Amino acid sequence: MALETFNDVLGFVQVVRAGSFTRASAELGVSPSALSHAVRALETRLGVRLLTRTTRRMATTEAGERLFNSVAPRFEDIDAEVAAIKALRGKPIGTIRLTAAEHAANSVLWPKLSRVMRDYPDIKVEISIDYAMSDIVAQRFDAGVRMGDQVAKDMIAVRIGPDLRMAVVGSPAYFAARAQPAFPEDLARHDCISLRLPHGGVLAWDFEKDGRTAQFRVSGQWVFNNSSSILRAALAGCGLAFVPEDMALEHIAAGRLVRVLDDWCAPYPGYHLYYPSRRQSSSALAVIVDVLRHRE
Repeated sequence: MALETFNDVLGFVQVVRAGSFTRASAELGVSPSALSHAVRALETRLGVRLLTRTTRRMATTEAGERLFNSVAPRFEDIDAEVAAIKALRGKPIGTIRLTAAEHAANSVLWPKLSRVMRDYPDIKVEISIDYAMSDIVAQRFDAGVRMGDQVAKDMIAVRIGPDLRMAVVGSPAYFAARAQPAFPEDLARHDCISLRLPHGGVLAWDFEKDGRTAQFRVSGQWVFNNSSSILRAALAGCGLAFVPEDMALEHIAAGRLVRVLDDWCAPYPGYHLYYPSRRQSSSALAVIVDVLRHRE
């Protein structure tokens, strides 16, 4: 339908609804003469009269009644849909794609988001588990989660978790045949379970004590690409694991694991949510940021 015809039909419907050209013109914001001209133009294009007009009354013809009954409900549907879309301006809606390492997803994202997402049924969350330093813009993620010291300077970073510590742990069965390491250098004589990183290397074990830092590329019989498998292997007595402290505390308390080199595992900046500033306009992302924000 041509825009001119659409506007003329809209004018005709409004005239019938209002019952007069004067009231309809006021509602549409046009002059009565312009509205009368639009209806006459529509009648000319259709080749039929739509309205009968006298100085005292106006009524629809048979053709006019048919046209009104046919198109008026459609205009009402359009009005309702436009109103609904306008209502979304302040309503959080959409899919938020996040990338995070396994531990961040399990220890921060899931516990916090799962408690409140029922309050936001129009927000969908997609979490991609990845240890790589993803380019969230190129890969079309809305935000990523990394340690505070790993966030690029051109990103907005919001702290979402407390400081973290790593723990070196092994099972009592493993230590039954081996002396516990007293210094990081002692790890060279131990079977260590490694984390394979996306770029192909393995995660170095970092230590700090009294201002002294040490980094070791450990080796052993087992290598995994996720922390859960590493912890499981340590529980099975396959070697020493270097895992986030909170993953091991329950097992340490229960005696299933023994912690070593505790005084060499210093805290470091916790998880931060990072995203480019141009995404700030998303109300759904604003909700996710507020839910995840770390509060002391």
